Amino acid sequence: MAVTLPLDNMSTEEKIQTMEALWTDLCKSIDGVPSPDWHSNILKERESSLERGEDEFIDWDEAKSNIKNEIS
Repeated sequence: MAVTLPLDNMSTEEKIQTMEALWTDLCKSIDGVPSPDWHSNILKERESSLERGEDEFIDWDEAKSNIKNEIS
C-alpha cells in the first residue's frame, strides 16, 4: 500500500507528530524489525563513551523538548 503525505503543506510540528505516531506504531511490533549489523557496533561505541564519562543520558521528554526548541 502506497501512502502519500502532503509534506510540503505540513508544518515541522505536524511532521514530528507524524513521525512519533509512526514510531509508536512500529514499537508495538518491535520483534518484526530486524536490527542491522552496524547497529551493534554503534551501541558498543556509545556504551564505551558512557563508561569513559564522555557522554551522559538525558530524559527522553527533555530530549524531545530540546529538539523542538532547536527547530522552532
